[in-house]
Amino acid sequence: MIVAAPCGCGGRRITVDDETMGMAYSLHDLTVFLKFAGLVGGDELDVVESDLIEWYGGGPEVWPRQGGGPDCWAVPGEPAPRVRETRWT
Repeated sequence: MIVAAPCGCGGRRITVDDETMGMAYSLHDLTVFLKFAGLVGGDELDVVESDLIEWYGGGPEVWPRQGGGPDCWAVPGEPAPRVRETRWT
């Protein structure tokens, strides 16, 4: 699983096996993605300690919320890829 660097909207793109799962806005969101993918059955501490995650642009403590839009992580000059926008609370 790859957790991309934070984008302007405060979320981080989550990718599993080259498939974009969506955007996570918190460690809790990431935990839900991992459970959905069948990679962990634990809690947020298990996610923090998991060797299955590659972190870019900061580790599990980095979840900024700064405005922006759903395509804030698109490559300049290219359209944003379609993703499932999912937020859990």
